[in-house]
Amino acid sequence: MRLDLINTTAFRLSVGYTLLVTLAVSVTLGSAYLLTESLITDEVDLIIDTELKSLEEKFARSGVPGVTDEINLRIESWGRIGAVYMVADANFERIAGNVTHWPFDGMPAERWPEFEIATIEPGRRAVHPVRAAVRTLPGGDLLLVGTDISQGRRFAEKFRFAALWGIGLSTLAAALAGFWFSYKLARRVGEVTRTCQRIMAGETGRRLPVAGANDEFDALAASVNRVLDRLEEQAVTLRATFDSTAHDLRAPLHRLRTRMDALLLRSPPPEPAVRESIESALREVDHLQRTLATLLQIALAESGAPLASAASVDVAGLAAELVELFEPLAAAQGLALGCRRDAPAIVQGNRQLLAQLLTNLIENGLKYVPAGGRIEVAVRRLSDCVQLTVSDNGPGIATQDRLRAGQPFVRFGPGARQEGSGLGLSLVAAIARLHRGRLELQSNDPGLKVLVELPA
Repeated sequence: MRLDLINTTAFRLSVGYTLLVTLAVSVTLGSAYLLTESLITDEVDLIIDTELKSLEEKFARSGVPGVTDEINLRIESWGRIGAVYMVADANFERIAGNVTHWPFDGMPAERWPEFEIATIEPGRRAVHPVRAAVRTLPGGDLLLVGTDISQGRRFAEKFRFAALWGIGLSTLAAALAGFWFSYKLARRVGEVTRTCQRIMAGETGRRLPVAGANDEFDALAASVNRVLDRLEEQAVTLRATFDSTAHDLRAPLHRLRTRMDALLLRSPPPEPAVRESIESALREVDHLQRTLATLLQIALAESGAPLASAASVDVAGLAAELVELFEPLAAAQGLALGCRRDAPAIVQGNRQLLAQLLTNLIENGLKYVPAGGRIEVAVRRLSDCVQLTVSDNGPGIATQDRLRAGQPFVRFGPGARQEGSGLGLSLVAAIARLHRGRLELQSNDPGLKVLVELPA
């Protein structure tokens, strides 16, 4: 069976780990970005605050003329690149500085207001963001100091771009690694599953694959293989014991029957009471022999050994032959026995065992369906299987008892015409499993429908 990768636990774990990696990388890079942006802003604020204090001290010593001279000096000689200075009166009219007009609508409420200034650069007109601070000087004049933060913003944008790329690439790498991991894991699980299915189908010599990676899968496979070896040894021992026991039972039963037959044929003939006892014992011996033969067949079918003498069998033709064979017996019991079949329905199997399967199902109907009833055998060829049904209008089996009906020595209902061992359906189930098929008991309203599906 090919596993659906998306529905595997390994794939779900991989998706979970991918999301976890994405979250971890996002938190790490996001924190680094926010911290870097905060450090840049703090550095700019420190520069502005330092220059403001320096100019305020200059004002305290020399007044507005001294501040104006200091600002002009900084602008023309050693002032830092991107510095913005302005002295304005209480009406926001410019007194000095490199800004032509007051950049705010009145007094800004923020401690660190930001605005934009336009500059003429070679070949283009540029707009630069400025971060500033404003102080009110004694006498009501205003002092504005700011700095161009365009470079810091470009750095922050590049950092943000790099962080997003880092998150995306990390997610992609984690997803690819997770997909590869889940694929490898699903493939190993698939190999184990296919091997288990083949073992259940009868290939008892197969063992779980060991990849040689010395991981937990190899350890599990090795342990399961040792269990399978042990089970196979026990099955061989049990089969040998069973065969020996069956052989040892056959011979005494055969000798017993021969001696009782001889007693019936001796001269003078035995008295009627003795003869009746001998005939009753013969019937019991015959019942024992039939039960033993059926048990041997069930044991062979359940042994897991490969199907012997497998060949193409037309189940439809086989059903028609057996129905024709049993029709006189059914008519003698007042039953109608019919067969419905489509075109040839070919399966790979053992013709003798499949005939035994059909025979048991028909005989069950002959035992339990009362006179005037009907038994119908139907064979249908589907796309991937052959469906064989044997249905009747007899007493049927209660729903709660159908699961137990395939177990050995289980019989239902007092209405059987003759005694049985309760092994008929057990043998049918074993033969169906040997052919990789399945057995299902259904209600026929009234009666029982036995459905057997065999792979085409």
